[in-house]
Amino acid sequence: MEKVQYCLWRVAAVGEDAFRAGLLADLVPALQRLESVRGLRLAVVDSAVAPAADKRLASGGPLPDALLSVWLDDAWRRPQPAALVPELVARSHAWLVAEAEPIVNDTHPPGADARVTGFCQVALLQRPPRLTVPEWLNIWKGSHWQVAIDTQSTFGYRQNLVVCALDEGGPTLDAIVEEDFPADAMTSAHSFYAAQDDATLEANQNAMMESCARFIDFDRIDVVPMSAYWFSPAAGP
Repeated sequence: MEKVQYCLWRVAAVGEDAFRAGLLADLVPALQRLESVRGLRLAVVDSAVAPAADKRLASGGPLPDALLSVWLDDAWRRPQPAALVPELVARSHAWLVAEAEPIVNDTHPPGADARVTGFCQVALLQRPPRLTVPEWLNIWKGSHWQVAIDTQSTFGYRQNLVVCALDEGGPTLDAIVEEDFPADAMTSAHSFYAAQDDATLEANQNAMMESCARFIDFDRIDVVPMSAYWFSPAAGP
């Protein structure tokens, strides 16, 4: 089984909540009908995550409006979201990824509507040219992950190492990170950094930023808060 992740950009005339509703009503069922699809996860920008807008970070072109994760028998026979729902998706780009899950979300199962509580912070990463691939991976997967867990209130954490781009014209990416946070973390730095007091907040912020700076150039990263939905055992607990 292979995991493919798509960045989706909505049709300009479609609003954020209408885009989310359309993806859930039309794209997800269309994908679920395909025999080759073994699991789905959808993260999408909508009004529910508007309070986290100050966490958005764009390094270049327009940020994606959704991140679609699909588990397939064969990534080279993948569905095309822009073809399935052209009235919603203006463009999409896909990457084959290798997923690691340092924190499995076994505490916040999806609700009846498949939405996970809180929000999902999606980060699109490029490896800094100053680091070789082994150096970059050793920092990110060898030590940074523990700093992230120790200094933040994440209850789900997925590291997706990009194996290759599956089409042309998309952003150059080396990794896609998904971190699930409680709703309070949208507006509370103390909640985001799992801090009960100001001293812990400052210490956790500094430790996280110092660790990130080791393997991330902040002009080469995009960050987008999204609402997250799970649809099958292959895409959740």
